[in-house]
Amino acid sequence: MELRKGAHAPVPTSLLAVVVSWRSAHTVDAHALLVTESGLVRGDRDFVFFNAPRHASQAVTLDQEPAPGTARLSISLPRTEPDVARIVVSASLDDATFDQLPDLTLTVHAADGPIAQFTIDSIEDVQAMMFGEFYRRDGQWRFRAIGQGWSGGLAGLATEFGVTVDEPAGQPGAGTADRTRVPARSFQTSSADASHPDGRGASAPSRPDPTTTTEPSTIDPADAHRDRHSRTTVPGSPDPAARPHAGPPSTRPPALSRRVIDVPPPPPQDPDLADWHPDPETPDQLRWWDGDEWTASVHTHIHDHRARCPRCGNPLRRKLFGGHGQCKNCAEEIEEFLTHWRNRARRALAGPGTMSQEWIDVWAALRFQRIDEQRGRTLLREAGLTQVERMVAFAFADGEVFAEELEAFEHVVSELALSGPIVDDLRRRMHRGRTLSRLRAGELPTINTPGLHLDPDERVHLDLPAVHVRMLARGPRNTEGRLIGSSKKLRFVGDGTGIELPWNRVVSVHPEHGTVVLAATSARGGATFGVADPDYVAAALEGALRVSKRLVLAPGQRDSRSISQDVKAQVWQRDGGACVECGDGHYLEFDHIIPLSRGGATSATNLQILCRACNRAKGARI
Repeated sequence: MELRKGAHAPVPTSLLAVVVSWRSAHTVDAHALLVTESGLVRGDRDFVFFNAPRHASQAVTLDQEPAPGTARLSISLPRTEPDVARIVVSASLDDATFDQLPDLTLTVHAADGPIAQFTIDSIEDVQAMMFGEFYRRDGQWRFRAIGQGWSGGLAGLATEFGVTVDEPAGQPGAGTADRTRVPARSFQTSSADASHPDGRGASAPSRPDPTTTTEPSTIDPADAHRDRHSRTTVPGSPDPAARPHAGPPSTRPPALSRRVIDVPPPPPQDPDLADWHPDPETPDQLRWWDGDEWTASVHTHIHDHRARCPRCGNPLRRKLFGGHGQCKNCAEEIEEFLTHWRNRARRALAGPGTMSQEWIDVWAALRFQRIDEQRGRTLLREAGLTQVERMVAFAFADGEVFAEELEAFEHVVSELALSGPIVDDLRRRMHRGRTLSRLRAGELPTINTPGLHLDPDERVHLDLPAVHVRMLARGPRNTEGRLIGSSKKLRFVGDGTGIELPWNRVVSVHPEHGTVVLAATSARGGATFGVADPDYVAAALEGALRVSKRLVLAPGQRDSRSISQDVKAQVWQRDGGACVECGDGHYLEFDHIIPLSRGGATSATNLQILCRACNRAKGARI
């Protein structure tokens, strides 16, 4: 999305990269400020710049070695603390002004590519700019393009958000034109003071910054222009509010010098993933990132994977007809490790599942041994297929497929990269079951039927061809027509006949032997309709009935037919995860030995595992 000044756009709550780019040899220092609802930082740690390149929460990290002509910040919105309302993205120059940088652009990147771009134009001679900000709105994150400059340089911009520039003793006073070598100034923050005109408590004593050194450096001691909260208007002069970056032409903003400090190396691009990454201090080797910090575990970065083992770096023996063989030492170690790893992974898969910390640790252990993850997925394919079969059977045990069950199914398929006809069929069943469950819960479509006379507040949810089946003394009689289900009643319109059943007279709706059967309190006692998709029609009519009688279940609530997870697990383990009739392990379903309609209980002793074919054969016998 191309943004103009003042525009805003939603961004995903994920790890984002903010890249500032330009076309010149100048160096731009990017920085960020994490501010609260008051518009001020909470402390000195909320200012991320070249001397403090990483926030304590890891919400913002400055890339200290970006590509030429760029400056880069990594912003992890999920790690942002709740009391941080905005993340301000800014930048500054020491040896030039921003009007000297052609093609100045800010781009926000997500995991799948750029999502917003802001080209800054109409720039004047300023040494610091606020490009934009990430802010919260209705529980979501958004980005606003600002493009505002500060003539006070980085110091002026920082003080705007509650950061105090500590001037060491002995520095020349304001307005002094001489340049002298003085100790480098450091950034400090102070609590708000109501007596100060801009609420920053200028009288509060400053605290020394523990991240700075006392090495002298050359700075410009001239006064910086006051920030926009303390502007005054001189009669006959233009309003300064119209040009917040315009300062006195005889002054230059103070320039911050770079200092060598001992700061932790920045995290990798994906800090949530424990893996080997290029060592920030020694690029020729890899260091282990455990998901929270860099560890002491390192190994050589092998670049030539064709001739050397990517795990240990030893030369690989050449094959007679070309190519290279395996590393014997690593092959033996890997086989031994995978024997124990597979058992651990199976326990995590069948136990806490693929969304647990135990599952994350299993794959972190595989990466630590520098073993290809695809090899682990191959080992777990059979266990994965068994697990998804189990998940589908558990989901359909009580006739309802909930959103969290579908999400868990898709997560297992994605984690293990499962594919094939069996997985495709199981996925279709899960999505179909979820659709029917939403219909039964009252999430009904609305159909436009211009030729049908309706009440003002009546909505049509179903309109399709159907056959009305009536049982007469001389046999069944079928009448073709249209079945129309609305929010108030059920209609059937046929050749020379018609039926209307208000929902307050309908008792139940269920599919039976390829038809939809309605039980009602009317004189005829109900009706039976033949349709192309009885399950879908029955679910839609049941949803309309529940909405009409206010019987819709609350989100996440299960009805009396539901089977507890403990009972499902007990039956599954007892029957060995296979059909008790034929031993098949695919398309499994939970079956009540004595049906619920005949008084059967929902207990482990009255439940069994049957495949789809055996369950349908039993249903036909009943």
